[in-house]
Amino acid sequence: MAPINRRNFMKSSAQMAAAAAVAGTSSGPAHGVTGANEKIRVACVGINSRGYGHVKAFVKLKDKGVDVPALCDVDRNVLAGRASQLGKMRGAEPDTHVDIRKLLEDKSIDAISIATTNHWHALATIWACQAGKDVYVEKPVSWCIREGRKMVEAARKYERIVQVGHQRRSQPEIRKAAEQIRAGIIGDVYMARSLLFKRRDSIGVKSPTAPPKHVDFDLWLGPAQKVPYHANLVHYNWHWFWDFGNGDIGNSGVHRLDLARMTLNKTLPVKVSSMGGRYGYKDQAETPNTQVATWTFDDGTLLVCDVRGRYTNGEPNIGGNLYYGSQGYLAGTEASFGFGGQAYGGRDESDVKLKPVGGRGESDHFENFINAMRSREVDDLNCDILEGHLSAVLFHMANVSYRLGRTLSFDPKTETFIGDGAEQANQYLTRDYRKPFVVPEQV
Repeated sequence: MAPINRRNFMKSSAQMAAAAAVAGTSSGPAHGVTGANEKIRVACVGINSRGYGHVKAFVKLKDKGVDVPALCDVDRNVLAGRASQLGKMRGAEPDTHVDIRKLLEDKSIDAISIATTNHWHALATIWACQAGKDVYVEKPVSWCIREGRKMVEAARKYERIVQVGHQRRSQPEIRKAAEQIRAGIIGDVYMARSLLFKRRDSIGVKSPTAPPKHVDFDLWLGPAQKVPYHANLVHYNWHWFWDFGNGDIGNSGVHRLDLARMTLNKTLPVKVSSMGGRYGYKDQAETPNTQVATWTFDDGTLLVCDVRGRYTNGEPNIGGNLYYGSQGYLAGTEASFGFGGQAYGGRDESDVKLKPVGGRGESDHFENFINAMRSREVDDLNCDILEGHLSAVLFHMANVSYRLGRTLSFDPKTETFIGDGAEQANQYLTRDYRKPFVVPEQV
């Protein structure tokens, strides 16, 4: 597939229109945004918590020609509240939709941002690409490995700009530090460690009840099979149930894994081993609150992730990502390495000093998406969908290893497990989708 650029963008529009019509979403792409003065209309989908951050971020880009004329959420109470708040910010209340399919029929919308449950990310992105919309999708990009690959295929087929919400990639000091590490500031790097120490208390046990009338629970379930409603699903604790989330390694952990993979300049590993459990209490959740995963790349480089959801010691003071090289190490905290502080390392913690170079981080990431929409250049994105997919594969591999209780080998070319245990492991590559919410084989 040729890269998206100004030269082939207009030529592809007719092809996208035909494909979108077949997909049953829209008669063609939203109007092509190529000029610096064209207004960009972004609709936000999933706006309760993180999604409301999307709303505010895009509203702040008003001087860059961005407007947020529409919102979408399966919770009508959330939708009404956010519409009122957005109306005050932009001077007029936006259009509102409960069903994303109705939103995608609006040809005036240029892009959608997605901050739904993880299990909706892939289908929403694919539908949006088929409808000719560009996409900003939250991390993690996918619920399973196959979904991420289909998202990449859809973005390339319909020549869409798709940014993943790994906003730390837009933090200048992180990018500078990664460049210096790759340039040899601590010698040859042989291992990276991602530390996620974030206390998560018990969620208890909630009994099945009828869904609240203001929540379209069938739409919320979407691609997943039907299960009874209970209050631990809507709106946050779904992260800790396998049908909808991926545990904390796929929630907060994927941010750190993404930066480690970027810094190591790696694609996918060839082996994974993960173990852990849910310690300290018994509750309704299914995913581990404590998990250690180790990936091995084909050249022997190691990546280790340590997730601790209970009490821990003073290591958070050096937490975040650590890199170990033949001439020293480099470490930085969540509060510093990436957010304005100073990373340190070397043989005696004084040989390496990486000073911050400024930047707005998250704001830069949303603006980077808008700039790439105007240029139509995938390479202008700080986190294209392919990068987000590769980083998500890491924690997907780890979760499969954890659930099977064994070390697994992986083929990066086919994105499948191989060798002992592969037959069982490959069953986790996809899911049994509930019609009509099916991630298709041919996007």
